Amino acid sequence: MVLVLAPEARVPNSISKKAWLALRYELTISRLLDQGPLPPFGPQHAFRVGDPRMTPFSLLSPRRSRLCKVPRHATGILLPANGQYLSMRRNADATTFAQNLTSIRGNFTQEALLGYETVAGKFDISVKFCKPDAENGTDPTVQVLTHGLGFDKTYWDLPFNDYNYSYIDVAVDHYGFCTLSIDRLGEGNSSKADPLSVLQAPAEMSALYELTMMLRNGTLPNVPHAFSKIVHVGHSFGSALSYLLAIMHPTASDGLILTGFSQNGSFLPATVASWDSKLARLNQPLRFGNISYSAVSEALSPLSNLTERISSSLARYNITLGEVFQYSQTTDLGDLVAGLQPTQLPKMADLPSGYLTWTDTGSNQFAFLLPEFFDPSILQFAESSKFPYTLGELLTIGSAPLMAPMFKGPVQIVTGRQDAIYCGGDCLATGDPALASIPAKSKMAFPMARTFEAYIQPDTAHAINLHYNSTGAYNVIQRFLAREGLGPS
Repeated sequence: MVLVLAPEARVPNSISKKAWLALRYELTISRLLDQGPLPPFGPQHAFRVGDPRMTPFSLLSPRRSRLCKVPRHATGILLPANGQYLSMRRNADATTFAQNLTSIRGNFTQEALLGYETVAGKFDISVKFCKPDAENGTDPTVQVLTHGLGFDKTYWDLPFNDYNYSYIDVAVDHYGFCTLSIDRLGEGNSSKADPLSVLQAPAEMSALYELTMMLRNGTLPNVPHAFSKIVHVGHSFGSALSYLLAIMHPTASDGLILTGFSQNGSFLPATVASWDSKLARLNQPLRFGNISYSAVSEALSPLSNLTERISSSLARYNITLGEVFQYSQTTDLGDLVAGLQPTQLPKMADLPSGYLTWTDTGSNQFAFLLPEFFDPSILQFAESSKFPYTLGELLTIGSAPLMAPMFKGPVQIVTGRQDAIYCGGDCLATGDPALASIPAKSKMAFPMARTFEAYIQPDTAHAINLHYNSTGAYNVIQRFLAREGLGPS
């Protein structure tokens, strides 16, 4: 066990088996988009890199037995412009947006996104780099981990049940890979940005590309290695970004692992409808709004003496206060009070109203989890620690071309059989005896790929990492990479 502390890092009172490392770096990047039509995208969307500047900053991030470093990167980008009529002032506006987005009357994305304009700024991208305690060989492989909508980078290192669901633990500690998990632009500890005109698929893919090039060139601060083997592992929207990267920059990645993914978008309207989207700042005001924990505590302090009286009244009906609280966690009330308990979650206070989230645990389960195959407690955990998605992301989630014609590395799709978002609840229900699964159809999208494999994880829905058998899928991925010559050496 090695304890590493960066300058200005703060150590919590109780470290137990975790060490902490904190750093911040800034990289100035410029991007220019030609005026023109909406996607498909072309080479004009590439970044141009400027000179790096480094500044220390303290940011807490836990690690266990492996070495993990947490650099943050600032980025300046120029991005597409958008329509001006998507006003989000109340929850009903989010409902109207969902109705327009899912309607068969036309292409709402084309109606909402009117063209391109230049948007300049500097943004932080929060990442965590992990490597084995004992490095074997001189040619390590790094996996770049990109989360999907509703999550942050802890999806890959889930702080639930003593990290027993951690993908990073398996990849790093059991197979010797390095990992770089990222908070996508606008999420977690990364910079917030305009949820309509900035936080869109092409911008987030461009940030992913720049981080990849830094790994390739050995210029990622505090990671003094130029990686010759880089694999991109995504989940859901993160898989879509990794796929878009393979289209726009086919030599940037040596291998693709696309989890929670297929190219069948016919079930997305049902997903959007099931979410019953709300403004994030209204759904979880203590985490995403402008209400502070201290203000709530002060407002409730005069009522503290009511607890005993309430408990006594409930006891007459054989109901405990704990049972009431447990029930409330499955309703909108559970989201309303999320953030009352102390947490290490990133602070995303006072979000613009274009940040949305699904309604409650019911919406969460419908989209992400298979009944009887997940710990009921993980649903409560996932709901209380969920992250928002944006208007721009929903409008551009399906904007990538249908093929990655120049990508030559191996491709593996790993999707739960009961994935509702990309398989309608059964990935094997293809209606075609010659087609093994819905994700398998994506083989046509990679005509130059060295290897293509579509693996269907049994008894699993969309959020693979939150199911009982998640580590089984993790092992399938690592073994595939090893077979393809992309393991550490």
